[in-house]
Amino acid sequence: MFNLRPSSCWHARSLKMDLGVRTWIMGIVNITPDSFSGDGVLSKYRNEKIPGLSHALKLIDQGVDILDIGGESSRPGAKRITIQEESRRVMPLINVLTKRSKVPLAVDTYKPLIARQALDAGACIINLIKGTPPPIAMLKVIKRYDAGLILMHMRGTPQNMQSKTSYTDIIVDVKNELRKALESCTTCGIKKKNIVIDPGIGFAKTVEQNLFLLRHLKRFRTLGVPILVGTSRKSFIGKVLGTPIKRRLTGTLATVVLSAASGANILRVHDVKEIKEAIAMTDAITTAVKPRVDA
Repeated sequence: MFNLRPSSCWHARSLKMDLGVRTWIMGIVNITPDSFSGDGVLSKYRNEKIPGLSHALKLIDQGVDILDIGGESSRPGAKRITIQEESRRVMPLINVLTKRSKVPLAVDTYKPLIARQALDAGACIINLIKGTPPPIAMLKVIKRYDAGLILMHMRGTPQNMQSKTSYTDIIVDVKNELRKALESCTTCGIKKKNIVIDPGIGFAKTVEQNLFLLRHLKRFRTLGVPILVGTSRKSFIGKVLGTPIKRRLTGTLATVVLSAASGANILRVHDVKEIKEAIAMTDAITTAVKPRVDA
């Protein structure tokens, strides 16, 4: 076996994360009432003083490597919210977690002001869903803080992205659009070592296109930066298996195992405990790292 994840150190402010040894798990904390997966903590934990805190602490206890906190749903057709509302949702949790935990925090936002607030509070990564092309104002924030950047492929906005699924060659087109985005980042002064790419499974993609991207994920390695994949509970899994959101764990497991075996460095997921175990086994099979075997 050989390791498809060559040594790759991701820089995010003062952190240096070695993504080449094993697959990292990013846990999702959606501070929303309308997440596509039904996990938005504003509905589930509406009586918490700080919505999302108990869920975030649970994921930390399960061994998550990174927490990704989002305050605005990006599901197809989701309504936009104001900067004030997004700040009200995410900042109390970020302020508490940066004091109570050493787990790196990412904030899922495309608004420069929210990014600045989160980075000022101690977050170290911006998960930018509008990464193709990336907004220059956001790139300036990333550069100023020397933050980590997840650059995701999407066409249009969550409101209209599913009308923009026409590609000549899905792999070539998505790679080229990500390549141009990377060039915009480096032109703006962001170091390549600070950037991770995400091919944007489920964003401006049909079911067949999502499956094809996963089948050929290793072709994105030629972009020269680490890869994040987010498939957790997404609708293409439901359409393939005919399962509702709450019964998509097994389908998700198949997609994340394949992604890790194909060289994904980070997996963005809801079900941290189950996926962490599956990926530990996958890494033991597919990498040269000798696993610990208890007597």
